[in-house]
Amino acid sequence: MCERHNFYCPSIMVQIKWKITSIPKAIRTSLRWQWQKSRLTFFSFFYNHFTDFTYVVDVCMEPVFWFVDNFTKFLGPVFVICVCGLTASVVVIAYWLGVPHWWNRSPAATVVLMIVGHWLLVNICFHYYMAAVTLPGYPPQGALIPEAASICKKCIAPKPPRTHHCSVCNKCILKMDHHCPWLNNCIGHYNHRYFFLYMVYMCFGVLFLMIFGVQLAYNEVWLADEDDVLEGHPVRFNNSILIPMTELMFGNETLDEETSVPSEGRTFRQSCIIYMAFINFGVFVALGSLTLWHARLISKGETSIEAHINKTETKRLAAKNKVYVNPYNLGRRKNWRLFLGLIRGRKWRHILLPSRHKPPGNGLTWQTFQSDSENEHDSSEEEYWTL
Repeated sequence: MCERHNFYCPSIMVQIKWKITSIPKAIRTSLRWQWQKSRLTFFSFFYNHFTDFTYVVDVCMEPVFWFVDNFTKFLGPVFVICVCGLTASVVVIAYWLGVPHWWNRSPAATVVLMIVGHWLLVNICFHYYMAAVTLPGYPPQGALIPEAASICKKCIAPKPPRTHHCSVCNKCILKMDHHCPWLNNCIGHYNHRYFFLYMVYMCFGVLFLMIFGVQLAYNEVWLADEDDVLEGHPVRFNNSILIPMTELMFGNETLDEETSVPSEGRTFRQSCIIYMAFINFGVFVALGSLTLWHARLISKGETSIEAHINKTETKRLAAKNKVYVNPYNLGRRKNWRLFLGLIRGRKWRHILLPSRHKPPGNGLTWQTFQSDSENEHDSSEEEYWTL
């Protein structure tokens, strides 16, 4: 009842009822806003423009990376000792068994094989040593870098093109290919050629031993096993008593059930030959496959890290109907010449014989196919590359 006008006013009751029913919604809206404001305030304390899902995953996997990196760093010297020990054992066995075998067959052929074998051995030892002790190359600290491709998040320093951070060495490596535990060193700009030529000469070395040692293995192991196998029935009857024939042939010795040879087993010479066969064949298959893969990468002007990057970029641009071109691919012939350092008058003798010549360039700037086409008027590569 309206006291002033002395009549009933229903609009007042309707307005009050509407406000009461909107209270729960207002409370929910206020709580939602407070939650969003608190959430925004919390995340603002940890905001980083460079943070993404990949970075978060790297942070979560950091303990695993730390274990693998330190495990690799700890086992690096052990792997180097294993490589040296296995190589030395194969060489000793080759001198002990292979040289007398070939000398009895043909002294002239033995001299030729000794020359070729020592040429391979010297190149293997030289390139392995140089790949292990030569620093791969690091960006200069505090110096002006002509071209900076990005900023290293771990070193907090500019990275030249083709430079990547090695988590094992904890440094940025110029033209990094990978970290090799068998060398206990990174493969980069200054020791990539040593690493590749070591693999090449090692493959030729084990192939050389397998080809010229197969006759020795056949005579010492295969024919010896055939001579030791018993022919005829293994037992004879004597008054209903089974007497093994081995008692008549080997006295008190018994046969091995699996190999059918006397219980004394194989001789030390046979064991060494079998050891050589397994080591050489395994190294030839494993290292040969790796060598062919690296040769394919060198032909395309890329490292193993760049191969994955280029593959990803090729797929990404293919989805946009675009073609990705590797800027460092100067053509197969020129890629090999620059990789092997066959410039400035260097010839194949610098590859066939041990040579300590450095690769072209300083690892900070790189020739691309655009710059190569712009510098076609330069008749000499010496004017472009500076050591």
